[in-house]
Amino acid sequence: MRMRKKKNLPQRMAACSHLLENDPKSLAGKWLGENSKLHVEIGCGKGTFITEQAMANPTTSFVAIERVPEALVMAMEKAASAGLTNVRFICFDAVDFDEIFQKGEIDRIYINFCDPWPSRKNMHKRLTFPGFLAKYKNALNPEGSVHFKTDNADLFNYSLKQFVENGFRVENATFDLHSAPNNEIRTEYEQRFIELGTPICRCEAYPVV
Repeated sequence: MRMRKKKNLPQRMAACSHLLENDPKSLAGKWLGENSKLHVEIGCGKGTFITEQAMANPTTSFVAIERVPEALVMAMEKAASAGLTNVRFICFDAVDFDEIFQKGEIDRIYINFCDPWPSRKNMHKRLTFPGFLAKYKNALNPEGSVHFKTDNADLFNYSLKQFVENGFRVENATFDLHSAPNNEIRTEYEQRFIELGTPICRCEAYPVV
């Protein structure tokens, strides 16, 4: 669903600009800072997930990537309201992921409820397409991982296959994450799907070295 334009977007962005990195390419290899780990969310949406993760893990550095400014500003406002200092935001397209992270720099990548791009002609836009997976694998350290969640079973099946065929080991795969109690931090979409009774698929993928 396309977000409505916000008339006061520039003012709201400026109010939390201390959390926004305008030149992310210059920070390749420098994202970790003084913290012990680096986690990255691709497509942070309105920011509930990344904010709660950053609050729960104060010694981890977080980078949130979002290409829609109307969503990004809401995510930054959440982080600013929480007083977080361990999360930074990028208005960026994931297709250029390899330009902002160096080899082995990342400990964990989160991909939550990305666009399934069901048309065959758009499959290359899926965030679990082989071209993207190669970039993730290069940026992850040997013990790193991709944590993937979706409500789309077809996309999940496709992604499981792509992970294995592109040098990842899949663990903890489930087609119904919330069939049993768990401590998973939820996204806005995830909570909505749970309330509708839609099963959530989830897996972890580790690079094979």
